[in-house]
Amino acid sequence: QVKLVESGGGLDRPGGALLLSCEVYGPIAVILNMTWISQTPGKQREMVARFSTRGTKTYADSVRGRFTFSRDRDTNTVYLEMNSLKLEDTATYFCNIPTFDENYWGRGTQVTVSS
Repeated sequence: QVKLVESGGGLDRPGGALLLSCEVYGPIAVILNMTWISQTPGKQREMVARFSTRGTKTYADSVRGRFTFSRDRDTNTVYLEMNSLKLEDTATYFCNIPTFDENYWGRGTQVTVSS
């Protein structure tokens, strides 16, 4: 059984930094991509950072240059390094891994940026 578990969220001030982690448990077949997605109440989910199987990384305009996607194959962990936090980064962040057969989601981790 596949399970994604996010962690690392919390409360920080503008200009601060957080490191989100997504631990992947269980065997996953062919991965299409690995994505961090944010969601705020009343809004649709938005792609924040995506890592394709071709090795390319794509970032939302709002986070490019501040957030960095990375992965550790040895520990099956995906990371989102968040720097220079802004108030508008406040959201729940989800780890998403789609395959040809399934679309895996974690439960999310809350990030709150407040002065």
